[in-house]
Amino acid sequence: MSADPPSDLLACHPETAYFWGHVAGDGDVRADGLTVRAPDEGCADRLVAIAGGGDVDHRRTEREYAHDASITRTEDEYRVTVAGDVAARGSAAFGLPTGDETGGYRFDALADARRQLLRGLLESCGTVCFKSSSGTVGISFVHDDRGLLETIQAHLADCPVDAPAADVSETSSGGYWFGVDDAAAGPFGRWVYEGSEGTELFAPTRRRKLLRSLEQVEE
Repeated sequence: MSADPPSDLLACHPETAYFWGHVAGDGDVRADGLTVRAPDEGCADRLVAIAGGGDVDHRRTEREYAHDASITRTEDEYRVTVAGDVAARGSAAFGLPTGDETGGYRFDALADARRQLLRGLLESCGTVCFKSSSGTVGISFVHDDRGLLETIQAHLADCPVDAPAADVSETSSGGYWFGVDDAAAGPFGRWVYEGSEGTELFAPTRRRKLLRSLEQVEE
């Protein structure tokens, strides 16, 4: 963690931006607390430390492959639960949806930590893949709330690297998605994780996959 962690989860800070990015991308906010899914144990521990406490539920789940339901794969699932009024305060401050409500997503207050905010969003509702056919990296964002994706697009437009994105489209399952231009995936991917080693604000499995995909392009 950084040497000067935030004393207030609503204040603009690299840790708070990273935390709320994860909550917005893959969390459930309630009046009495919140639950956020983490990609790996390292990320789960970081989110608990930023929140100043919480519980981590680790489960191993089996999921069917989309193209062949007869084949399953085992995955680790981590859920961080934080009790108290932090969820209600965060919802009011940043426009996060509570329950079945639609979010307003007001992240302008976290603009000075936009890199960490986008990193949390990428790790929670983003996908990364190496496209062997074209030798490029694909980065996309997927979510059930179109408003969140439009908010992410706005922050991509304001980040210091050129990261043009396609329009938001519907997925076959009823959600929404958009992709970052393949030519911009490399510069954006390197920028979004720049400096993360020193602060440990990253999910090790997600960062490793992105960096490895970028290495495959260079190879």
